[in-house]
Amino acid sequence: MDDFSLGALFLALIAILLCSGFFSASETSMMALNRYRLSHLMRKGIKSARLTSKLLGHTDKLLGSILLGNTLLNVAAAMLTDLILQRLFGHEEWVILLGTLAITFIILVFSEIMPKVIAASHPERVALPSSYVLAAIIKLFHPVVFVATALVRLFLWMLRIKVQTDQSKHKGSLEELRMQVLEAEHFMPRKHQKMLLNLVDVERVSVNDVMVPRNQIEALDLNAPVEQLREQLATCHHTLLPVYEDILDNIVGLLHVRRALALLQHESFSRDELRERLQEPYFIPADTRLLTQLQQFQERHLRLGLIVDEYGELLGLVTLENILEEIVGDFTTQTPMHSGKLRPQADGSVLVEGTMPLRDLNRKLGLNLPLTIAKTLNGLILEHLEDIPEAGTSIKIAGHPIEILQMQDRVVKVAKIFPIRQQQLND
Repeated sequence: MDDFSLGALFLALIAILLCSGFFSASETSMMALNRYRLSHLMRKGIKSARLTSKLLGHTDKLLGSILLGNTLLNVAAAMLTDLILQRLFGHEEWVILLGTLAITFIILVFSEIMPKVIAASHPERVALPSSYVLAAIIKLFHPVVFVATALVRLFLWMLRIKVQTDQSKHKGSLEELRMQVLEAEHFMPRKHQKMLLNLVDVERVSVNDVMVPRNQIEALDLNAPVEQLREQLATCHHTLLPVYEDILDNIVGLLHVRRALALLQHESFSRDELRERLQEPYFIPADTRLLTQLQQFQERHLRLGLIVDEYGELLGLVTLENILEEIVGDFTTQTPMHSGKLRPQADGSVLVEGTMPLRDLNRKLGLNLPLTIAKTLNGLILEHLEDIPEAGTSIKIAGHPIEILQMQDRVVKVAKIFPIRQQQLND
């Protein structure tokens, strides 16, 4: 070292600090890199993205090489600083102490903190170009890193700690996907964001969460008087009607009302002709996932299914429209708050029908009523009280005061929920 001038030693020290900063920045950028963004760049054919993904596939080798290089450079910086101080001030112990503290501070600020802050702020700009240099360094340090990583794996095996070195095998959960959509609120309209969130959540929902309950099914009794059949066909609100004989559990088919309109033109109305126009009923287990049922409707070219429990009893029905509404929202020209089931009051409360599904209630009013106990507001109140309440009873569920206003046939007909913030009502 005596052959080198003092200026050359200072230049060497600066170069070492810069290289150390490179290792620090590359380590942080590699770990902070967005894996979804990296996959997108790979599909676009960017070579540096492919190389970066390959390096991240062996995290142990990548980190081992980076740490080895950084450690060697930091040690070299300390030794070079000691040599420079000896040239300037001799072998004074206090000078060596101050020099050690000074180089430690310089390494901390300029080779550790500052590069890592920059890399964390711009991981893609740092990681992709760095991948070429790191690939060469990994090959250079392979023998030493191989021995070091082998020892690390041995100690981890002795401690019974499982590690996954290939980060590309990490599978994102639904919650992570949901967070990705939530964080993308600045890049898409809020309505589109809600649709994507609903699409993510639909995997958790079963058909009995969105079904039309049994007592609200509009169905046709094939054994009813002819005039009653005529009137019901002429005034029904749906294009598909379940058809039964005597009792609703005895479903004999599905009728497309349009196919039966021609029969209304004839004076003689034959039940046999009506029966000939029936389609085979399609039954669905109550726990079928909504997304699975959507695929079943698509494959079978159907729009309506009848939901049955494990004993074969009819619980309700679900239509293609019910499923699509879970994703894109209600198909209605009226606002949800004025659809009849929700009636805002001047004091900020809301009158709610007992048959209102809890999922719709939570979504439209911003509540957090539990969904595991019951499916409707009536069911939730009955399960909470474990009794049939009387009108005027007030309770609190999940922090929301609820007053029962009207009972009918042992069922909560109308309830009042308050207080509701005005901004929630506007949404």
